Amino acid sequence: MPLKFMEKIIIVTDSTCDLPEADVISNNIYVIPCYINMNGQSFLDGVELSREEFFQQLPASNPLPTTSAPGMGTFIETYQRAVDAGATGIISIHISQSLSNIANVAQIAADNFTTIPVKVIDSGQLSMGLGLLALVGAKLANDGADLDTVANAILEKKPLTNAFAKLDTLEYLRRGGRLSAAQHGIVSLLDIKPITKMNNGNSGLEMVRTRRKAYQRLLEIAKELGPAEMVGIIHANAPELADHVKNDIQLIWPNVTPLISMVTPAIGAHVGPGTVCIASIQEYIQKPLLESRLDQIKNRVKEAVAHIPGFSSNEKESNS
Repeated sequence: MPLKFMEKIIIVTDSTCDLPEADVISNNIYVIPCYINMNGQSFLDGVELSREEFFQQLPASNPLPTTSAPGMGTFIETYQRAVDAGATGIISIHISQSLSNIANVAQIAADNFTTIPVKVIDSGQLSMGLGLLALVGAKLANDGADLDTVANAILEKKPLTNAFAKLDTLEYLRRGGRLSAAQHGIVSLLDIKPITKMNNGNSGLEMVRTRRKAYQRLLEIAKELGPAEMVGIIHANAPELADHVKNDIQLIWPNVTPLISMVTPAIGAHVGPGTVCIASIQEYIQKPLLESRLDQIKNRVKEAVAHIPGFSSNEKESNS
């Protein structure tokens, strides 16, 4: 009987994934650093500039830091490093194309790399939303799954993956030109805190008054999404807040232990200190809250009509 060929699939991602270093190492994930351009210098994210150092320098940075994607050559070098480590296939999964061109650069590199198959996946996510999907792939790869199995598993989890965040300040959106001075003045006067949401490449925004109500809204979103199988908490230089979120999230999702990490400078430069984000992969797609409530009302009407004398079963259905 011929021996079965064992595949070795390696997951490659970028530093916007916000995975804790311990999880990157233990799951054999290759992370390509982005470039952080700050105070006239360019740094490799997490290599030449730690995230703690970034947030220490951020308030005095003028203009705001910018980020740039790794070059095609960096991707090819990383893919070759995976081959040298015995890889027979690579999944290269990256931040949503709606936010960055990193996945596009990865695809060009993959098209020019012919040693082994490379599948590039647009995660449709950011931060640990991307990181959790990379972990899904890495765990399967480490169990010996083949390239197609790993890729399909990630693609199945994409629509189930969510990231939602509470911003503590709008100052960095204003400084980055994403909010006018007039808009900033109004929302600051009203003490409005934005809630941002990301799912499968689609972003959303809610405006909530006061920090306390915004925090409560963050927890409400978690409840509305339904049961989770993986969770991450990401903070912008706010570790105590992240611990507080972890305690509350475990009351909502008691069967999972959240990963905790600090946000990448690529995102931190725009959201500013004090931001906290929750990323999760749900067990199934929860019905939208409004649809769920309409179903509840419909069922109550059916129950009420059922007790009205003289209604036939057809009449009951037509009136429901």
